[in-house]
Amino acid sequence: MTNENLAFAPIAAATVADSDAAYLDEMMARVGVDGLTAAFAEPALLATIDQHAAAVRDALRDAGRSCDVGGLSAYAKSMAAAATRMRRPLPEPGFAPTTATAWMTADFPLLRLVAVCLMAEAAGLL
Repeated sequence: MTNENLAFAPIAAATVADSDAAYLDEMMARVGVDGLTAAFAEPALLATIDQHAAAVRDALRDAGRSCDVGGLSAYAKSMAAAATRMRRPLPEPGFAPTTATAWMTADFPLLRLVAVCLMAEAAGLL
């Protein structure tokens, strides 16, 4: 490996981390803001989201992943893909449900994504 290759390694790593952070930001815009706003207003919904967050932590641990920007981004990508396979694509930013009642009946992938957003926010990743 030459010195030239070494100079580019940190840039490539930063690009991946930046891409993962950007994906988490996108999920926050699509579902996190509205989902968390509703959850913080309704304790039952917040409890549901917290249970989903525990399941995300367990899934990442079982996969040998950390609850860092890379692990949360990878998990979010898999949930977004699941939503698409279910023919329930993610809402565009500003078009997610806004009431706790609507979130309580939201599809599984959306609730998981809100949980990922909660975890990312709590960890200071957003």
